[in-house]
Amino acid sequence: MPAYGPQRRRRFSQFAAGFAFAALLLVADAASAQWYSPECHSPTVDNDPPQPAAEFHMARLMYTDASGRIRGGWRPWWAIDYPEAECHLTRGLKRLTRLDVADDSFHVRAIDERLFDFPWLFAQQVGHWYLSDTEAAQLREYLMRGGFLVVDDFHGGYEWQVFTDSIFRALPGRIIVDIPDTDPLLHILYDLDQRTQIPGRRHLYRGAGGHIEAQLEGPQRWRGIYDEQGRLMVAINFNMDMGDAWEHADDPVYPEPMTALAYRFGINYIIYAMTH
Repeated sequence: MPAYGPQRRRRFSQFAAGFAFAALLLVADAASAQWYSPECHSPTVDNDPPQPAAEFHMARLMYTDASGRIRGGWRPWWAIDYPEAECHLTRGLKRLTRLDVADDSFHVRAIDERLFDFPWLFAQQVGHWYLSDTEAAQLREYLMRGGFLVVDDFHGGYEWQVFTDSIFRALPGRIIVDIPDTDPLLHILYDLDQRTQIPGRRHLYRGAGGHIEAQLEGPQRWRGIYDEQGRLMVAINFNMDMGDAWEHADDPVYPEPMTALAYRFGINYIIYAMTH
């Protein structure tokens, strides 16, 4: 396993130049992204490689539960929607772009030096996360050096407070704002002028007339945290569950337009992270 240290951190600022924007040319429309992939329910690929395995290798943040408890079941909070979300997203990227994509996510703690090898970091259920002071400090360095964090799948006032308790220790003095319609993130490939709320599968129910409807804890908010140069460092999907939209891409009950929108946002997030 190669050594990781300051020399790897110095190279982090070169990530944007190192990735070819041309690799992300669209080759199909994301509205066709819903398909059945049986292999997505039992992948066997390595999710702890010593280094990135492809031009784009998704990283998923591991963290401690804020309550100090261990969630029941085989998936901890940080691994909600895994492995199906990654499996569908990576196959969607291969179908919809020309990007060389690793088959699975890399699972990394904020204190791991390998964090600096991955420009795009995904954290789910951050209404349950807790970052120690050491983790918060290294996450701050990661973001200030050009890293991009997407947080997803948390809902309501209590989970918002849990999220902000840790993110403001990582980024003290920063503010959270609504992402403006003019932000490059929303136009870098797809023009994302549609802000439809993306629900979790658990939020769906069959309404009058047999139509599938969603009931969430509040309105969706696309928020973010910026650095001094106006670069978006943290994209915040609040009262939404984009990971579920990827996970259930092959589920006929889950609304296809919401899956398609989640793919568009995911692709825009990835291009933004690799070029800013």
